[in-house]
Amino acid sequence: MKQFKRSEVLTISFSHFAHDVYSSFLAPMLPLLINKLGISLTDAAFLDIARRIPSLFNPIFGLMAEKVNVKYIVILMPSITAISMSFLGLANSYIMALILLFVAGLSAALYHIPSPVMIKEASGDKVGKGMSFFMVGGETARTVGPLIITGAISLWGLEGTYRLVPFGLLASFLLFLKLRNFQVHSSFSKKIEKGDTKKFLKSYTPFFSAIGGFMLFQSAMKSVLVLYLPVYLTQNGSSLWYAGISLSVLQFFAVLGTLFSGSYSDKIGRYNMLLISSIVSSVFMVLFVYFHEVALFPLLAVIGFFLFATGPVLMASVQDLNSGMPTFANSLYMSVNFGVSSIIVFVVGKLGDNIGLNATYKVAAAMSFLCIAFVFVLKKTAKES
Repeated sequence: MKQFKRSEVLTISFSHFAHDVYSSFLAPMLPLLINKLGISLTDAAFLDIARRIPSLFNPIFGLMAEKVNVKYIVILMPSITAISMSFLGLANSYIMALILLFVAGLSAALYHIPSPVMIKEASGDKVGKGMSFFMVGGETARTVGPLIITGAISLWGLEGTYRLVPFGLLASFLLFLKLRNFQVHSSFSKKIEKGDTKKFLKSYTPFFSAIGGFMLFQSAMKSVLVLYLPVYLTQNGSSLWYAGISLSVLQFFAVLGTLFSGSYSDKIGRYNMLLISSIVSSVFMVLFVYFHEVALFPLLAVIGFFLFATGPVLMASVQDLNSGMPTFANSLYMSVNFGVSSIIVFVVGKLGDNIGLNATYKVAAAMSFLCIAFVFVLKKTAKES
């Protein structure tokens, strides 16, 4: 039995929180950026895509990460993301906003490649539990982040959000103190550095293709809820504070979903957990489309719990692969994740401009049911791989 190192797991999970709390600023800022820069929903989609573009290079970053001391990447990236996202309010042109978000995306891509592997290293035989802790860090950040940025805008205005930078720098300093002695053993051994990339791709392409199919149909639901929920609610007469609180409700229950799903997937199986989460989130997305005006918070609570429960389960499934190249495997997973999400974000933005956000939400709800079928495809390809 390999020991579950709680202190190290919690520290790496905190790094996820410190990083993603700044990444979560975009959605609450989007209604104000749309007005300030005079852009459409499609243009707004490209802001998010600019943040996701670096993820297309994740396999390259993953191979590079096999040969460096990755703990320093995990330590430094929260500061880089904090600087770029906090200065977003000062952007006086669409191009400047794109550049800042691209830098934030590059930082995010570099951070999310080695951190799950470090979690696996610290989790021993309880990888699902470790991934849940790690994902809770990220989802907690996305719960708190909208409230932090909304409060900052209320205090200092959109142009004053740069005052949040010091907190990101402090987080990196604390992470340096806690992780400087972190030892990486089996996950980054010389055997891994010399792994056969071509053989890996030949063996596991069907598995990652199935993950891509699953994410394709689930991402439509995530995009309309995470990125466009504040825009959707403000367009329908809600205040920015109400929209921010609604997003935080969604993310708060996402924290609970990610907390329990990894551990339960250790007990009932990864794909059983994915199936349950997919069915419930799809059904409640339909209910949200038609009844959100009378039961907004309860519907967001259920959707948040089950929709985001798939995150740690998918990451644990990738780490379950006996590939010999866990960092490269995780980089492929992140590349598929962000690549597919980028396509969907653009499609959702285009649909929002052409048919309106109300109709776009209905399309996303219909698409979400197709991810249920891909759970079975994913299970089959995992066994074959």
